[in-house]
Amino acid sequence: MNLLPYLLSCLSRPFVPPSLLPVQDGSRAGREKKKTVSFSSSLAEKKISSAAGCIHSMVEGSELKKIRPNSRVYQRYYLLDTGLQALFWEPSKKESEKARIFLDSIREVRTGRNTETFRTSGVYEQISEDCAFSIIYGEMYESLDLVANSAEVANIWVTGLRYLMQYGRHALDILANSQHSLRLRWLEQLFSSAADQNKQEVIEEAIPLQSAVKLVQSVNPGVSSGKVEHRFKEIQRLREKTCAPTSCNESGLKDHAENEKPSTRKEQVTKQEFIEVFHDFCTRPEIYFLLVQFSSNKEYLDAKDLMRFIEAEQGVAQASEEMSLQLIQAHEPSEEGRQQGHLSLDGFTSYLTSSECHLFDREHDTICQDMSQPLSHYYINSSHNTYLIEDQFRGPADKSGYIRALKMGCRCVEVDVWDGPDGEPVVCTGHSLSRPLALHSVLEAIAKFAFVASEYPLILCIENHCSLQQQKVLLQHLTRILGDKLYRDLPAEGALYLPSPQELRHRILLKGKKLGPDSDGEVSEEDEGAEMSQRIKAVNTGGTEKDVVQKSVSLTSVPQSNMPHSSPKRFQLLRELSDLITLCHSVGFKDFKTSSKAQKPWELCSFHESLALRLAGDSPGDFVNHNKHFLSRVYPNPMRIDSSNMNPQDLWKCGCQIVSMNFQTAGLMMDLNTAWFRQNGSCGYVLRPAIMRQEVSYFSADTKDTVPGVSPQLLHVISGQNLPKPKGSGAKGDVVDPYVYVEIHGIPADCSERRTRTVRQNGDNPVFDESFEFQINLPELAMVRFVVLDDDFIGDEFIGQYTIPLECLQPGYRHVPLQSLTGEDLPHAKLFVHVALTNRRGGGKPYKRGLSVRKTRKGREYTALRDLGVRTVDEVFKMAAPLLREAADLRGNMQNSVAVFRELCGVSAVANLMQCVLALGSRVSGPEETPLLLFDLRDNYPTLEPQGPLPDVLRRVVSTYDTMVNASKAVMEFADAIYEKILHIQTMAMEFHERLQSLAMKEGLKGSKVSRALESFSWNITILKGQADLLKHAKAEVEENMKQVHDAALTGNLSKEGGGLRRVRSQTGRGPDDDTSA
Repeated sequence: MNLLPYLLSCLSRPFVPPSLLPVQDGSRAGREKKKTVSFSSSLAEKKISSAAGCIHSMVEGSELKKIRPNSRVYQRYYLLDTGLQALFWEPSKKESEKARIFLDSIREVRTGRNTETFRTSGVYEQISEDCAFSIIYGEMYESLDLVANSAEVANIWVTGLRYLMQYGRHALDILANSQHSLRLRWLEQLFSSAADQNKQEVIEEAIPLQSAVKLVQSVNPGVSSGKVEHRFKEIQRLREKTCAPTSCNESGLKDHAENEKPSTRKEQVTKQEFIEVFHDFCTRPEIYFLLVQFSSNKEYLDAKDLMRFIEAEQGVAQASEEMSLQLIQAHEPSEEGRQQGHLSLDGFTSYLTSSECHLFDREHDTICQDMSQPLSHYYINSSHNTYLIEDQFRGPADKSGYIRALKMGCRCVEVDVWDGPDGEPVVCTGHSLSRPLALHSVLEAIAKFAFVASEYPLILCIENHCSLQQQKVLLQHLTRILGDKLYRDLPAEGALYLPSPQELRHRILLKGKKLGPDSDGEVSEEDEGAEMSQRIKAVNTGGTEKDVVQKSVSLTSVPQSNMPHSSPKRFQLLRELSDLITLCHSVGFKDFKTSSKAQKPWELCSFHESLALRLAGDSPGDFVNHNKHFLSRVYPNPMRIDSSNMNPQDLWKCGCQIVSMNFQTAGLMMDLNTAWFRQNGSCGYVLRPAIMRQEVSYFSADTKDTVPGVSPQLLHVISGQNLPKPKGSGAKGDVVDPYVYVEIHGIPADCSERRTRTVRQNGDNPVFDESFEFQINLPELAMVRFVVLDDDFIGDEFIGQYTIPLECLQPGYRHVPLQSLTGEDLPHAKLFVHVALTNRRGGGKPYKRGLSVRKTRKGREYTALRDLGVRTVDEVFKMAAPLLREAADLRGNMQNSVAVFRELCGVSAVANLMQCVLALGSRVSGPEETPLLLFDLRDNYPTLEPQGPLPDVLRRVVSTYDTMVNASKAVMEFADAIYEKILHIQTMAMEFHERLQSLAMKEGLKGSKVSRALESFSWNITILKGQADLLKHAKAEVEENMKQVHDAALTGNLSKEGGGLRRVRSQTGRGPDDDTSA
């Protein structure tokens, strides 16, 4: 029986008209696409977003590439026969009966490059993860490994095949019934309610055009009314042309619409037209394909489906059906769906675009870091020349610069004070043309807004250029306006660190020059703008103000040595003003050795950008160690007259706490700064990585070497929504051709960028569907930036961006709100992404990898301790070598066994064990749907037990799972003892720390050899601490893995009944030592 006509008749109903289904990529030559021009995307190019559409496309056929074990690739044309019984391909050298796979023999349809054939293929790296899929079939679990021309084609085949596997010969009945789906009934009710409100008295139910447009916009507010209105009129014109030969409807009665005047008819919208246009603008195929993946091929998610999704994909710990029902009640638009506990496509879309699925981890919307550490242990959000709102030379200056910066969470602002008229000090850049501000108005603004965005201390950098007379006025203004907010307590004598942000809440710290106890009242002047003035004079021999600014472009190339140089000016400092400087005393920098011996914790060095970058390149380790005790402030090159910004990460990676930015200048560098300080409740303080805070530790910021064995982080850019045309762009009208850059910013080894393809002429809902893997060695300093550009032959133009610290990423399917160049949210403009982070579940923190190296499957690399050349110390460290090997073996055996089990489950390298077990559940069904494998959850470690004879592939799964459990048990049994021994050796070694230099000299070491011995000691201590922590985290990983297996077995109905086991979900804190039976 040829079922194609019946299938087409199902498709021809109002919900998905067959005329709107495109021929897919890979279709046979000769089938021409009819080109049409439309206000938005063409009606002839609508995307498939229903099971019926998928099956129809499969009957039409697609060109797919077949991957063979010998790495050969064959291009074939694959089709589903019209009886929906088998898949076949052509051309083929095989007999027609052999060049086909019967659908009832298919055991699994697997997405991605996740079979042995794919993994061992020589073309593995050239194959897109999103375009690959495999059909596992037959008694021997053979695989047909295919690659589509696009991710959309792969989704169509995966969805269609899974649908046919689920419903078999009943598929057509299901398809027919789906035309009266939950969604369609809701749309009909929506339309009828609108018709009742408008009290239409016509034979064919209709509503006004503007009412229909508002209904569509109520679900998709980002689409313009003009596009929706145009689409309605386009459909009406198309229908009028189609119906022109006859004036009768299907029942043979004369159509009432014929009697209406054309203008009246076009101002009305019928139910069929409304449903079609609603489908066009409010159906997102990428979300539909996701829905059917988790709904067992239904057209909706029930509470259990949604629970499985939010737990396995979104990483929500302690997910429950009650939580799912609450989400359904909150997001399902139809009353029927809410009553039945069903989440339709529109409800699922609402959930995925809600705040629950924002990319930014909501934990970081509030203070979530330890705020009791010394001030030097934090990065501090800092502004440069805060009073300027444009460039450095011409200004203008305005107190709004302070207000804006403080509202953005800035915790360090600059006030350059000069003598003003009438004895009143002013704020300005002394070597520029900017208009000065009255000091008292600036201080009043600071006092008013200092703690609006954050309660933590504000540092006020006073660059004092005033005469003694006006310093007295400055003193009066500071004490009168700032009052009790000023912090005046002197640091404790002998203190090793500054107070914490917690201790300094609601206090303003003044940073500036301070008189010594025996000083004659004279200090060196701080004048960061003097260099700008000198350089301008060196190259400028006259001309207009415009000439001066234009010549500044070339000034950065003038060598420092060629410029006039003079010693800093000295000036008289008022003693009472000096006394206000307590915790941030400005001192000059000579070298790191001098600072380590003489500098006090409350003394602060300011570094010119060029000097700071040179120190970061020449002595990165020394710079990091310097910043463990002392605050370092870095200000921009004075020749950045255009107020451009340096890259703050070049200085953050060396531990510099105060990197001053020109807040008024938008762009990449300011995006990085704004995003970085969005974490920890936007309070302006971010705790630095532990390796930069520990007293004895080794960290080299400029390393470009990757850590072997670091697991990949996966970012999958799925689609965009409501992307606006670039500002000021008019060449292409409303048309945009978007593409996305994904950038990783961090230490040099982590910096990377990848680009999606361009989607032509689609800003409404471009589908990119591309995955990128990134190796992140130091996640604590990494940031991810999504940049959307418009592909234009003249020059690509900026559409929007979003930047986020890696630590703030939430895993799973997330929406990314795009922002303009100046940081404002673009209304309704988003990216839809999938994030898979290793060692992460939900919004929790990743396990710190430190300086670990992980075993490869062929061999294991071990982290080596260094010899110091100091015999007594080296003997202590040598005691740790066998323990470190044992710890690495314990960890490596467990992690490798998990990786092998993950491969046999057919999931990606970044999948967690819950996803592994749920994937396994789809292929363990035996005769009459009885499971071949079940988990016994009564033990602390769930056991996987065969329920009868098993095929070879499932026997391998059981064997690999047993190996994983045994490796996990070994970690739990031996980890604590090894951990304690390693820490004991670390403690023994630290006893030599204070006298290490003298011990090295006794051994005959001199000069650089002593320095190397000190560095090697720090390296070894860092290794011991890092490896001990990794072992501790491996134990936590085992606990989490067993919990995930337990929960997935319950969720996937793979738990063994009996023994009094009740279906209860494990709690977050449950470990292997807790009893799971009831």
